[in-house]
Amino acid sequence: MRSYLDFEKPVAELEAKVEELRTLQEEGDAIAIGEEIGRIEAKAAAALKELYGELTAWQKTQVARHPQRPHCLDYIAALIADFTPLAGDRKHGEDAAILGGFGRFQGESVCVIGHEKGSDTESRLQHNFGMARPEGYRKAARLMRMADRFDIPVIALIDTAGAYPGIGAEERGQAEAIARSTAACLEIGVPNVAVIIGEGGSGGAVAIATANRVIMLEHAIYSVISPEGAASILWRDTARAQDAAAAMKITAEDLLRLGVIDTIVPEPVGGAHREPASAIAATGEAIGAALAELRAFDRATIVRLRREKFTAIGRTLA
Repeated sequence: MRSYLDFEKPVAELEAKVEELRTLQEEGDAIAIGEEIGRIEAKAAAALKELYGELTAWQKTQVARHPQRPHCLDYIAALIADFTPLAGDRKHGEDAAILGGFGRFQGESVCVIGHEKGSDTESRLQHNFGMARPEGYRKAARLMRMADRFDIPVIALIDTAGAYPGIGAEERGQAEAIARSTAACLEIGVPNVAVIIGEGGSGGAVAIATANRVIMLEHAIYSVISPEGAASILWRDTARAQDAAAAMKITAEDLLRLGVIDTIVPEPVGGAHREPASAIAATGEAIGAALAELRAFDRATIVRLRREKFTAIGRTLA
C-alpha cells in the first residue's frame, strides 16, 4: 500500500478515487467508468508532476526520508552480482547499520559499503535505522583498505540521519572511528564513488562519502546536521525545521552549484519510491560513468585528485 507525504494530499485523494472506481468497474458500466478512471489518472499525474516540479527543501527532506524509498539492500540486489557480505571490525563486533562486502558491478569487481535503514519495524531495529556505531565505521575502513590492497574500486551508498549518538558509541570512540574512516577514503589509491541515495547526515555520511565522485539523487539531501537539529540549536524550536532546511542549502541543486557533489541523478516523477527499479537503474548508469572516467588515472593521480576536490570545497564562487 502506497504511503503519502503530507504535501501529496491532493494526489492521494485523486488516486484513492481511482481505486474506488476500479472496485465499482466490475459492477457497473465498465466503459463509462473506464473513461472516468482515465480522466482522473491524467489529473493525478499532472498534479504530481506540478508538485514535484517545485519542491521546497523541507519537502525534499520528507521525500528523502520516505519509508518506501529504495535502500542500500535494494541497490545491491539490483546492481551488484555475486555480492558477498563481510562482517566485523576486528576490534569490537559487527554493526548492521553499515553493510559491506565485495561483488561485481557491470562485470567488474567492486567493494560496496552502505548504510541500511531497514524497511519494516524488525529490520529497522536490526539496522539501528541506518545510524552506525564506531564498529560500523571501523568495518568500513577495513574493507576500503582491503579493496585498496587488491586494486578494487569502492562504491559507497549513503543513507543515514547521522552516526548513532548513544553513550556506548561515544565510549567506544565514535568521533575517532568516523575520522579514521574519512581518512581511509582519502588515502586509498583506487577509485571511489559515493552516492547519496536518501539522507546524507553529518559526519556519519562523510565517513564513507569522501570520494573521487559524489553522486546524489535528485530528491536526496546532504547536510552537516538535520533541519530539526539546526532549528533546535538556532531557535530552540524544532518546529522551525522548514526554515532551517531552506537556509542550509541541503538539496542536490544547491550542492552541485557549491561544488560539494558532482552529479545529480534524476528521479521518476513522484520520487524514487514510486518507480524504484527506474531510479536504481539510473543510479547504476551514473556510477558506471564515474568509474569509467576514473579508470584513466593511476593510483597517485586518484589520490591527488580526490584531495584537491575536497580542499577546493568552500572557496569563493566566481
